[in-house]
Amino acid sequence: MAAGAPAILRDPPRRAPAGTLELAIEGMSCASCVARVERALLKVPGVESAAINLATGVATLRAGGGTVDAAVEAVRAAGYDARPKADGAPEAPPAGPRRDTLELAGAALLTLPLVLPMLAAPFGAHWALPAWLQWLLATPVQFVAGARFYRAGWKALAARAGNMDLLVAIGTSAAYGLSAWLALAGREGHLYFEAAAVVITLVRAGKWLEERAKRRTTEAIRALSALRPETARVLAGGVERVVPAAEVRVGDVVVILPGERVPVDAEVTEGESHVDESLVTGESLPVAKAPGRRVTGGSVNAEGRLVARTLAVGAESTLSRIIRAVESAQAAKAPIQRLVDRVSEVFVPAIVAIALATGLAWGLATGRWEAAVLDAVAVLVIACPCALGLATPTAVMAGTGVAARHGILIKDAEALEVAHRTRVVAFDKTGTLTEGRPGLVEVVAPGLGREGALRLAAAVQRGSAHPLAHAVALAARDLPGPWPEAGAMRAVPGRGVEAQVGGRRVAIASRRWAAECGAEGLAGLEADALRLEGEGRTVSWLLEWAPRPRALALLAFGDAPKPGAAAAVATLRRLGVTPVLVTGDNLGAARAAARALGIEEVRAEVLPEDKAAIVADLRRRHGPVAMVGDGINDAPALAAADIGIAMGTGTDVAMHTAGITLMRGDPGLVADALDISRRTHAKIRQNLFWAFVYNVVGVPLAAAGLLSPVIAGAAMALSSVSVVSNALLLSRWRAARPRQ
Repeated sequence: MAAGAPAILRDPPRRAPAGTLELAIEGMSCASCVARVERALLKVPGVESAAINLATGVATLRAGGGTVDAAVEAVRAAGYDARPKADGAPEAPPAGPRRDTLELAGAALLTLPLVLPMLAAPFGAHWALPAWLQWLLATPVQFVAGARFYRAGWKALAARAGNMDLLVAIGTSAAYGLSAWLALAGREGHLYFEAAAVVITLVRAGKWLEERAKRRTTEAIRALSALRPETARVLAGGVERVVPAAEVRVGDVVVILPGERVPVDAEVTEGESHVDESLVTGESLPVAKAPGRRVTGGSVNAEGRLVARTLAVGAESTLSRIIRAVESAQAAKAPIQRLVDRVSEVFVPAIVAIALATGLAWGLATGRWEAAVLDAVAVLVIACPCALGLATPTAVMAGTGVAARHGILIKDAEALEVAHRTRVVAFDKTGTLTEGRPGLVEVVAPGLGREGALRLAAAVQRGSAHPLAHAVALAARDLPGPWPEAGAMRAVPGRGVEAQVGGRRVAIASRRWAAECGAEGLAGLEADALRLEGEGRTVSWLLEWAPRPRALALLAFGDAPKPGAAAAVATLRRLGVTPVLVTGDNLGAARAAARALGIEEVRAEVLPEDKAAIVADLRRRHGPVAMVGDGINDAPALAAADIGIAMGTGTDVAMHTAGITLMRGDPGLVADALDISRRTHAKIRQNLFWAFVYNVVGVPLAAAGLLSPVIAGAAMALSSVSVVSNALLLSRWRAARPRQ
């Protein structure tokens, strides 16, 4: 029990906030433990769901008003210890505490003399130790190094369940007890103290290595947590003072000197520099910063002094949101894990039954009850389901960790597992495959002239945040004199914007809206519109109601593809994924962009509410669909897709809707995310295959009398270590495409 546990019992009951509660669980050793603790938690009033990650020992609950104390007590009643997980640093397995290391070293030293005679026998050497000396060496191993198995096994029995520790405790006790009885009876011949000692030593060694390996799967979160600066340099009243970073508030002005880590999310107000954001966004090159640009807490200022105004602190900062996203993904269960949970519920009782049947069958058939007991022990030892419980979570943790290091945030394990099945990726155009900063390239206004058309257009779009409105404002900023006053501005989703300008009703309209209005004068501008659209330009129509709508001018905008967008599309094709362009832009502009990027299928002039229907159609024709977007208008399609992928440079709505968020606006990260998902799912399949193979092959061999307890113990320890080590190979993942 944790040292702080009694304080939990003395405090008044704490109500868990409606939402998510995390508990650190101690004492779990296998998938059966996980299943039992989850069942206990689900019985707590107010707990709607419970999922436990064996690799981190963290239980994630959805609690609708249940108490924290009730959940902790339920875990303790099931035979384990629990405490609320501390905020901030990730919960990680202990890095081989000193006591565990000393106990393992002591067990190994005591076991070695017992094993040496067995190893020397094939070479004709007979170094049999006296029975009393074997007993003296084996007893501390059995009851000191093996005490953890007795404690955990007893708790499992008290809860009327089974786990890996119970199997080891029963198996080694049988071998030790048989040897002690033979020694006391004065029976000559081989004793089996070494079998019990070796099994305990090997299992302890396997768990020690396993804990060390599991810590590496949480390195991504610990590395991100380490980016949080402890202090900040705040500028107030012309005076700089260093304060704890936790005391900085939104609106405070901070100073970041060269070489310092940015303490908070902020907007630069003075100075120019380059900032290294590689550990936050995965961006390999330093990013230029100037007044008006945002800096992210945790990134490193390279060479210039920056003054910035704080935008977000604490839990709302980008770094905190990244850490929460990675923790959430690592805590969640992949759908394939449900199969493991169902198997583990019946696994331990079934193995105990098989072991009893093995011992009885061999004893009755041969009359050699000593050998029969050892065969039963071998069944118990080799069947420990540690590897089965670690197979999925370790792969998920490694996959989400390597994704986070490359600027890809995966919301949950289900998103990671679903992404590998993607067969088609539907891309929004503006801001996703293109820069999203269109410029005004041409104005066609036979009656008004360019200057007159620009004045009206700038007045109508004054205050709008739309990219095309910014392009108009940029083009009109050098016009002489002020723009006309406008009022009653109204945005019409998917169609345009209108306003009252000098008593006239004026609109910037899409082709769809202009046609729906039946505007006069369209025919006279149609040839220019078709020419511009054929060149890949986005065309907007300047309309006036006087009183009937009539077309006054055309505004043509251009938006360049992002660097690397074409390479990203080519990479997707190599992965066997079909790229599709789905955009609200006109057909000519969409086709021109698609040709430049190598995309064959185009859906253009699509309203936001229609994108979800297109996603459904793509799913029927191709298979699972990933939707990539960055705007509010993409949110319905992101939700409708099998997996939504949002650009981190886009809106919060898009990022909240998506299952995967790309921390920088690089479309090549889409292919990276799918590749990581495929590699992770492959590791899960490999791990589960080997975990099942160890048992499917090992249990029958042990039951047939072909495995000694020593070999069984080594195989069981090897299974857990190999599963975790295989998952850690994901940390070596590298993008197959060249970085832009």
